[in-house]
Amino acid sequence: MKRLLASLVLLTGLAMAQTEISFWHSMDGPAERAINQFANAFNASQRNYRVVPRLIGDYREGETRLLAALRAGGAPVLFQAEILLFPRLVAEGVVLPLDELTAALPRAFVDDLFEAAWEYGLINNRRYGLPFNTSTPVLFFNENQLRARGLKVPANWREFEQAAKGLTSRTSKGFIALSESWTFEAQVTSRGGNLVTADGRPNFTSREVVEALEYLQRLGREGSTSVRNLSESFFAQTDFIRTKGMMVFASIANWPAAENASFAFKLGVAPIPREPNGKVPLGGAQLVVLRGASAEQQRGAFEFWRFLMEPQNIKTWVEASYYVPLRKSATPLLEAFYRENPYRKVAFEQVAVAQPRPRVPQFTVWRNFLEEALEKALKGNVPARQALEEAQRKAEAAR
Repeated sequence: MKRLLASLVLLTGLAMAQTEISFWHSMDGPAERAINQFANAFNASQRNYRVVPRLIGDYREGETRLLAALRAGGAPVLFQAEILLFPRLVAEGVVLPLDELTAALPRAFVDDLFEAAWEYGLINNRRYGLPFNTSTPVLFFNENQLRARGLKVPANWREFEQAAKGLTSRTSKGFIALSESWTFEAQVTSRGGNLVTADGRPNFTSREVVEALEYLQRLGREGSTSVRNLSESFFAQTDFIRTKGMMVFASIANWPAAENASFAFKLGVAPIPREPNGKVPLGGAQLVVLRGASAEQQRGAFEFWRFLMEPQNIKTWVEASYYVPLRKSATPLLEAFYRENPYRKVAFEQVAVAQPRPRVPQFTVWRNFLEEALEKALKGNVPARQALEEAQRKAEAAR
């Protein structure tokens, strides 16, 4: 009995000595199960910290709940900040810089991280974010129809136009165009352009942006596309599954759901078509430590992130969530996963030509003006340049 009491006292003392790291995130399904698994493994691996993960809804719900918690108190230590929310949180001063912690990282570790994901966490040369779930847009296509019509997987925009025309029939469209900012951004960066200038100004009337929208308009006039806006994303998915549209751009993280739903045909997945100087924009989120966290909580959050970045844990995360691997050294561990589906390797390794999304707090407002322009041009037949010039004026006025 004395030994039992002594053990209980010891365990209680250890629990009291541990620093709790509350972690709010927006990952559900297999990704949530993986996060819980990581937290349990990390907690068991050391005695100083205890990570407590909590699913708080999707990105939009998470943003709402975080802002409410910041006002009322009770915000977590660690938060999964959607990639465009992240700069806003930094600008509002609610996240802490992590430079002192990351300065101790070995050079070999930093070099092993894919640059675009690592660099996104820097704002004004200070480190505020740590990469976690990182995605790229990809091309989903109906492989049965592509092969039946003797078409090849498009690698550039000329080939994409040929595929869209070739896949169009009386009952289906070759391509489902989404009038939403991220997949449109991919069509701009893949041409070597950007939606925001290097000095942080809206760039909606640049050559590559106008060219990308005029290209979509031309496909529409040729009868090769159907158009859906963000609120119609469910119908876009249904169109693809029911073979009413043969190609669509979406996040690589949508792959498991698309694979499960596309039982009527074989799902094909490929990198975004791009020109030789083109890039793809990263999506996903950064992990941030919120204002009010103690020095020990900051250290614990950082150590948990280091644990997540172990190559074996990255392998587990990629296989559970289909987000892209963040370290080059994790790639060999994924060879069996890639062999299961030959499309996986080329799609996942697209991260090597990825670039950060705009790190400008106002971009969350500017993208609404851009999406209005896409809607007017693709559904209302407003000339591309005219629609984009209006979006540019609105964005500049909102700076």
